[in-house]
Amino acid sequence: MQINDLLRKDLMILDLQATEKEAAIDEMIERLSEKNVISDKETYKEGIMQREAQTSTGLGDGVAMPHSKNKAVKEPAVLFAKSSKGVDYESLDGQPTHYLFMIAAPEGGNDLHLQVLASLSRKLVNPEVLEQLDQASTPEDVQAIFAESEEDTKEVAPSTDGDSADKKFVVAVTACPTGIAHTYMAEDALKRKADEMGVTIRVETNGSDGAKNQLTADEIRRADGVIIAADKKVELARFNGKHVLQRPVSEGINKAEELITKAMNQQAPVLRVDGEAVDNNASEEEGGSAWNTLYKDLMNGISHMLPFVVGGGIIMAISFMFEQFLGSEHVLFTSLNSIGGAAFQFLIPVLAGYIAYSIADRPGLLPGMAAGFMASQSGAGFLGGLIGGFVAGYLMNFVKKMLAGVPKAFAGLKTILLFPVLGLLLTGIVMVLIIPIFTTINEAMIGFLNNLGTGNAVLLGAVLGGMMAIDMGGPFNKAAYAFSIGIYTDTGDGSLMAAVMMGGMIPPLAIGLATFIFRDKFTDLEKQSGGSNIVLGLSFITEGAIPFAAADPIRVIGSSIIGSAVGGGLTQLWGTSIPAPHGGAIVALLLGENRFLFFLALIIGTAVSTLILGIWKPKVEGTKKEAVAKNLV
Repeated sequence: MQINDLLRKDLMILDLQATEKEAAIDEMIERLSEKNVISDKETYKEGIMQREAQTSTGLGDGVAMPHSKNKAVKEPAVLFAKSSKGVDYESLDGQPTHYLFMIAAPEGGNDLHLQVLASLSRKLVNPEVLEQLDQASTPEDVQAIFAESEEDTKEVAPSTDGDSADKKFVVAVTACPTGIAHTYMAEDALKRKADEMGVTIRVETNGSDGAKNQLTADEIRRADGVIIAADKKVELARFNGKHVLQRPVSEGINKAEELITKAMNQQAPVLRVDGEAVDNNASEEEGGSAWNTLYKDLMNGISHMLPFVVGGGIIMAISFMFEQFLGSEHVLFTSLNSIGGAAFQFLIPVLAGYIAYSIADRPGLLPGMAAGFMASQSGAGFLGGLIGGFVAGYLMNFVKKMLAGVPKAFAGLKTILLFPVLGLLLTGIVMVLIIPIFTTINEAMIGFLNNLGTGNAVLLGAVLGGMMAIDMGGPFNKAAYAFSIGIYTDTGDGSLMAAVMMGGMIPPLAIGLATFIFRDKFTDLEKQSGGSNIVLGLSFITEGAIPFAAADPIRVIGSSIIGSAVGGGLTQLWGTSIPAPHGGAIVALLLGENRFLFFLALIIGTAVSTLILGIWKPKVEGTKKEAVAKNLV
């Protein structure tokens, strides 16, 4: 298989009409759908936008490579689009994009497909190829540029030039979350620049087909420096004692010379590893703030906790449904409620454990989970567990530094004996001392919430509901959700959870309804996804609103916040309470007499958002093709 087997002529768009990022993506997805490459435009677009949210695939020099390995892809293909006007693609160099390659890879794509896509990616860092694309005017011209022999798709053989004594030797690892394009573009950019600089380099790629050209222990030993150009976790322990420069994969593409210079001159922190634990402080990127580090550690705990919340919450919701029809003594209710409740017992220990894991790597997991368990059993609750996770992580880092001078003959004892014993002991002692403090704080906070007047309760509900709609799954959303989970875990009171669930359901519901009521204000593609947004909203999945918010942030987010705040406030005004922390409409149906008031608040909040968005949003004008391409900002 060659590049032109995937770079199909019938998919090419040589006169791309869109001038904005979202519209360009829509126009290309529409072509893939027309040619039966994808089965579901919305599912495929969701994968594309998730990748864009991590880092823009607008790589600079006029090139963008949006891509997704996606279940909606029926067959692998590459769509080439050329824009004479240029697309504002939020590229890393801030310049317009003229050449776009949209890669559609099926989830079960075989190694041969991936090798061809890697070969295409490598070619796009060659300035000569870009010059030729500028002159291309027909699909045949484009294919001629990429015509190549079967040999070009084979794996690059490891270099042995590192044996040269008079040349600097650098090793690198490139990786991106999808592992289709950027991984290999960074590899080729580093190799080309190293060749120009007279530096020998060996590059290991961590793509979707696994690690290729893996670095040997001897190569790592001989290397003057190490470059990690990656947007996902790679194995670092093997670089213990080396100068390791960690950067995003995009810098491997656009700043190859800078990275190679710093690596060969050893202008990077030395990585320190104790057993299996990596000293993160020794390999932090330059410019990282303390707040960013704290936020990263907290989000690591919350992200690992959420599956327990969702799984346990939905099973508990199902159990309450059986309770209504079969009674509280029926085995279906008691069994399912016990299963869901078991998951909830792990919430605080998992939160604390993975906060500590983020700070101190694997040795932090044991003391962190122990701290969380102590907090959950003592009345310190969610807040005590959260603080306990940070305490355990930092104490574990202290233990690692304290034992750094242990002779190598006893190094194995550190991981299996000294780390767990000392980490647990110190964390346990500190937790015993601080638990009474956080128990008092927790009880005071719960007492304050229980004694809120109606006006203050409504205000708090409105704030929590509005926060859920600000970034629809981002930091504000997760902060509001984590707060309500903490109250629910500590007290069993689901009133604030009702406000949060309301705030998460309204944005996709309002957008979905708006696409049906105000049809002349949405593109054909947006109208097609309206129904799925209604389903997502009823399921308490706010993320369905993200593609709309990305295309029109001011109007979509603004209307969503207002409607969600109204709905959240009404849940507190009418005293509604949710019996489980997830499930959306399914859980709301189990509210008994309060279900009518919950759904009334949902209808009012959704109506407010829908009307504001529909009135505020301008009409889509022009032909169908122009409507798909138009960026509504």
